[in-house]
Amino acid sequence: LKCWLSRQEVPFAPSSVMGKVHGSLARAGKVKNQTPKVAKAEKKKPLTGRARKRMVFNRRFQTTVKGPKKGPNSNSK
Repeated sequence: LKCWLSRQEVPFAPSSVMGKVHGSLARAGKVKNQTPKVAKAEKKKPLTGRARKRMVFNRRFQTTVKGPKKGPNSNSK
């Protein structure tokens, strides 16, 4: 392989080897810079350890509600 490369020159075309860029880089980050900065709201610290296991158990097994099952990310009560 080494001797094959030394005898024959391989044409180098950077545009065919490297990846293409979609769109102009002059507009990179346009939407992020336009969105207003919103401060994070203060939240209660999440439960850990035994308290978390207790909360998960109560959510899954203790409070059974009649009707269709709601997903874990449901905000409706």
